[in-house]
Amino acid sequence: MKIAVVGTGYVGLVTGTCFAETGNEVTCIDINQAKIDMLNNNQLPIYEPDLDTLFERNKKEGRLTFTTSLKQGIAGAKVIFLALPTPPGEDGSADLKYILNVSKELGPLLDQYVVIVDKSTVPVGTADKVHAEVIKGAKVEFDIVSNPEFLKEGVAVEDFMKPERVVIGTSSKKAEAVMALLYEPFVRQGNPILFMDERSAEMTKYAANSFLATKISFMNEVANLCERVGADVDQVRRGIGTDSRIGKRFLFPGLGYGGSCFPKDVQALHFTAAQHEYDFSILDAVMKVNYEQRKQFFNKVLNKYNGDLSGKIVALWGLAFKPNTDDVREAPAIYLIEELLKLGAKVRAYDPEAMEHVKGQFGDKVHFSHDPYDALENADMLLIATEWNTFRSPDFDKVAKLMKHKVIFDGRNLYHLKHMKDLGFYYYSVGRKTIE
Repeated sequence: MKIAVVGTGYVGLVTGTCFAETGNEVTCIDINQAKIDMLNNNQLPIYEPDLDTLFERNKKEGRLTFTTSLKQGIAGAKVIFLALPTPPGEDGSADLKYILNVSKELGPLLDQYVVIVDKSTVPVGTADKVHAEVIKGAKVEFDIVSNPEFLKEGVAVEDFMKPERVVIGTSSKKAEAVMALLYEPFVRQGNPILFMDERSAEMTKYAANSFLATKISFMNEVANLCERVGADVDQVRRGIGTDSRIGKRFLFPGLGYGGSCFPKDVQALHFTAAQHEYDFSILDAVMKVNYEQRKQFFNKVLNKYNGDLSGKIVALWGLAFKPNTDDVREAPAIYLIEELLKLGAKVRAYDPEAMEHVKGQFGDKVHFSHDPYDALENADMLLIATEWNTFRSPDFDKVAKLMKHKVIFDGRNLYHLKHMKDLGFYYYSVGRKTIE
């Protein structure tokens, strides 16, 4: 099947590449000439495990192409995916200008029946708005489908190739048949394709991400209480995670959620509720807890040094909002760097993939190290903000020799308390006893 994907961001690239992997002819379209040139030169603008292998194979075999021309890119396509950004406004609403502008351009370019798919995360009612824009110039039949993505950064290729479920919102039997055929290769093991109306599909995406964000904020609240009552949040997490009604995932306390999805999706659902005069009070608490969590962690650092960080050398391990990605959007590490620099600290940072993005933001205000140990040179303390596997089993003898003081603030609970005590570190983690 010939497919067009408009937008070559994170979702667009994974979507286009994975559809090409199952034999479809895919053209990805973007107005950013520099990005298209990069892709045509076999360079990926994002880091995502396994994406490079699929990208190179399908480009080589001619199933994956890139262009800046919307007209050229959609020519002959049976399905057009809209994978465009929906950035949050100051009020928390999702900005639909990119999607609606492209939708308006599409209408006059259509010359045969086509299924136009909202792949971006969009508010309830967006399918109707897209339809209204396309129909202004369309002279042929078309259908609008809502097909939200459920891709976790770091395992996005696996999520796409082996989805737990595929959600498709459409009121058209014709569009349903096209989408069922397109996704059939991905659900051969029996995972469901869930057909529903467009608005329910749009709501499903926001409800899923907001619920997961709620689990994270709830566990951070539990962790904060554990510190006060002398309980160990890791034991509590295991105790409740074995309950099948709760599940084990998204119960790890830390510095709060970040990235491109959870923050804006929670805000957008909250905004939608307000538009309909509904007080979604749980989401108020989720957002507040998430904002306060990184502040609370930083306050532990301040308290240790009586509020004076001037001249302190701080090693920071981890910049991405989660491991196995280079995405630093809403990353807790960015907040930590900003606060440390305000108070006169010197930051030595290391991340396996995300340093280039942070260099663009902070420049020479931060020393970017070539490996984790280089960051520790003469450091007064180590802060851990991302749970990359490479940080889980360091050479602690080497760590101790490199650092000026054996002080670790662990925002991801990577190490065992007894081990840290035996090694003689001051060790603060989240929701557990502080080792002094």
